[in-house]
Amino acid sequence: MFIRQTKTGTSKSGERYFTYRLVSSERTGGTVRQKTLLNLGRNFSLPREEWPQLCARIEQLLSGQMTMAPASLAIEQLAQRYAARLLGVQGEAAPTGSQSGEYHEVDIDSMEMLRPRSIGVEHLGLEALQWLGLPAILAGAGLNGVERSLAMGSIIGRLAEPGSERATWDWLTCRSGLGELLDVDFEGMSLMRLYRMSDQLVRRRERIESALFTRISDMFSLPLTVTLYDLTNTYFEGEKEGSDLARRGHSKEKRSDCPLVTLGLVLDGSGFVRRSKVFEGSVAECTTLEAMLEGLGAPAGAMVIMDRGIATQANIDWLVERHYRYLVVSRKQFRQFDEEQAVALTSASEQTIRIQRVISEDGREVRLYCRSDQRQAKEDAMTARFAKRFEDGLRKIAEGLRKPRGTKQRDKVMERIGRLKEKSRGIGQHYRITLIPDEPGAKVTDLTWEKAAVAGTQLTHPGVYCLRTNELDWDETALWRTYTMLTDLEAVFRTLKSELGLRPIFHQKDRRTEGHLFLTVLAYQAVQAIRRRLKGYGMNKSWLSLRRILAGQQRVTVTFQQKDGRTLQVRKATVAEPALKQLYDFLGVSASPGGVKKKIA
Repeated sequence: MFIRQTKTGTSKSGERYFTYRLVSSERTGGTVRQKTLLNLGRNFSLPREEWPQLCARIEQLLSGQMTMAPASLAIEQLAQRYAARLLGVQGEAAPTGSQSGEYHEVDIDSMEMLRPRSIGVEHLGLEALQWLGLPAILAGAGLNGVERSLAMGSIIGRLAEPGSERATWDWLTCRSGLGELLDVDFEGMSLMRLYRMSDQLVRRRERIESALFTRISDMFSLPLTVTLYDLTNTYFEGEKEGSDLARRGHSKEKRSDCPLVTLGLVLDGSGFVRRSKVFEGSVAECTTLEAMLEGLGAPAGAMVIMDRGIATQANIDWLVERHYRYLVVSRKQFRQFDEEQAVALTSASEQTIRIQRVISEDGREVRLYCRSDQRQAKEDAMTARFAKRFEDGLRKIAEGLRKPRGTKQRDKVMERIGRLKEKSRGIGQHYRITLIPDEPGAKVTDLTWEKAAVAGTQLTHPGVYCLRTNELDWDETALWRTYTMLTDLEAVFRTLKSELGLRPIFHQKDRRTEGHLFLTVLAYQAVQAIRRRLKGYGMNKSWLSLRRILAGQQRVTVTFQQKDGRTLQVRKATVAEPALKQLYDFLGVSASPGGVKKKIA
């Protein structure tokens, strides 16, 4: 066994470079031929003087000499990597059943277990991408075989080890068995190849998203009648100077100390992503709707659901002009509620919701005034807290006026009251404040106040919120239950951020930032496909819980010394534990990922 260096080139550019192969010499009749065992690629960087040591160590590992002291850490790592690949390439596929009919007499004390690699998340993630037809979609987008493997490796890495592309690369090269399932040597690939792969995915994003959602719609028979739209933002670590995306703004993670970037998602009613787009961190939510919905090809009359941050009158007018239906949270502050005209329904969390349906004066819109006891209790507590704080502030001003030399100029007192109202969270509008002047009338000696609730506000109608829609034929229950899909969108953002590594972002280049976000969206599509299938069996676990179950399965190589002096090597996955086996059974997935490989040397 030895290493051969060969000069070759690319057919497209004509670039000349060296490639390396692990070869062995075989005598056939009177002729000696060289047989290629492994292609080591063009990035093989071990110094030439160490090649004989590497070859010797590979032969030792294949013959079962596991305890020999390695010449160096680099040689040992390469030797174990190449020996494992040789087992995968040259090893025979063994039956996975318990009755294989093949027996070997071995020395039990010689047993060694090598190269443990995680395989559970990889196996299920790859199956999910196959369900979604992603390999064919990527091929249709112009990616070759190696590029498709890198793309799927990056997506599954986001499922298994959420984080940056560097974290994914470390996982692929050091701890994952995904390369065995894809027949790709990730350990021989550089980090830069992952970065370049994310660049390619971003350039093809619209094509990939469109084809992927078409496949999802066919697979799950999704009705294209409901569209959910919302935005979230995530933050950068670092100053991110010179970026067109990174901007200071209102952080939903309370990270006002960091520049932000915003992700907009259009989803269908089942929670799958139809379209994603990256905006600068300071973008106003209300300005993004047209850019996101244009070109989606949604059928006329499709319903768009969005929250009050996006539901401006201009956006509503735009939806009506293009024949969309809408169901939005009203931005108007006025509240009303008539208990006698309301109907009651029970939410999924067993709460009672009372809904009053009101037709607008022009007859073009339905307004649903909704009230729940839980929301009322929450708003009552908030109002009481703000009112106490405001009254304490008034009392402090009054006590100061009553003190000796406490008399103040009227404009100074009004200025203090104005600052107090500004910080009162709106509760100040419900108080009528009277200033008591001295005899000349130029100064204020005291003040009094009384609460006078303004009609149509949180104080008079606690727990009430308003929904607007131009769907005139649906009843209160159908409209309210459709609106609650927006809470599912909030759950999507939680999954992206907490379970799939959307935040934080470390990239300095904008295209790498977009790649990071797009990989997370693609990983979410796979998670949603898995969870939707499991939901049919009554399993509603989060991806974090599923990942913990999958993490228990590893793929290992077991070696034995046989009685005849040869070495038996078997590589297979550990037996799936009961919870994992149940998961595989629900999804119709093999419980022995990668099958069994054996080799006798």
